[in-house]
Amino acid sequence: MLGPLLYAMIFIGVLMIVEGVYLLIYGKSHSRESKVNRRLRMLQQGADREEVLVKLRKERERHQNARGVPLLSIVFHKAAQANIAIAPTTIVAIMAAIAAVAFIVFSIGTSASLVVRLAVALALGYATVFLWLRNRAKRRLQLFEEQLPDAIDLIVRSLRIGHPFTAAIGIIAQEMPDPLGTEFGVISDENAYGMPVTESLDRLAARVDVPDLRYLAVAVTIQVQSGGNLAEILDGLSQVVRARFKLFRKVAAITAEARWSGWFLSIFPIIALLLVQIVQPDYYDRVSDHPLFAPGAAIVTILLVVNVFFMRWMVNIRV
Repeated sequence: MLGPLLYAMIFIGVLMIVEGVYLLIYGKSHSRESKVNRRLRMLQQGADREEVLVKLRKERERHQNARGVPLLSIVFHKAAQANIAIAPTTIVAIMAAIAAVAFIVFSIGTSASLVVRLAVALALGYATVFLWLRNRAKRRLQLFEEQLPDAIDLIVRSLRIGHPFTAAIGIIAQEMPDPLGTEFGVISDENAYGMPVTESLDRLAARVDVPDLRYLAVAVTIQVQSGGNLAEILDGLSQVVRARFKLFRKVAAITAEARWSGWFLSIFPIIALLLVQIVQPDYYDRVSDHPLFAPGAAIVTILLVVNVFFMRWMVNIRV
């Protein structure tokens, strides 16, 4: 009867272990990147500029090239957005390892059937890695959105004092921390080795999936094709990006209570069920043999899942 509680505890524990192991391995590099972006740090360590470019491009493209696998493509997409320094095969191996450990624990601690234990273990391995990558990708994209207006302002100031656009990109690569500093450093290096800056911006916008970055790429492409005052165009874009960012924060603050209420109403039935199993494990024994118990439990489970999506739809206000 304690099976659901055991599943939940294992899921939370494994998620924390995965995050802890990653921070243990890569935590020092992340702390350094807050002061100096990763590309500059690699150059300072004596690496060649072309070598750094090849390594960074390989890291960013390996997850995109692995998106052809059904179901796993979603995980690899989040890994590309999070820029995780783990190969796709390693991600699959981590999923398999988590599923194997969970299956062993379920086999020892529960009396569920083989099919149920195997299905729950596989789902746990997939969900743990997916949620971990999604959270890291979300944090990285949010930081990218926060840095982008400052980067556009820096481009505008550089253009107004007479620097070309490619030189402004290089200044951002030197002055901005990660994630934006290294990404624009890749653009600067690609341009130095012959790739048009418009193509590099388009590739970055497609990989990072930040709408404001897409606007920047479109503005630069239009200016290259038809001419115009790029500094004035980007100055207006910077003001629009800051206004949108301010509006998003305002909407998030106004709807915070509604979003937390939605999450609470979605999670509370599951918490109540777990508490009932802990306090009185035999609570449902008297009705478990009733012919309507299994269909009723299935209907309640479906309604709980529908409730989660419905509450998320109600509180997810898009501007």
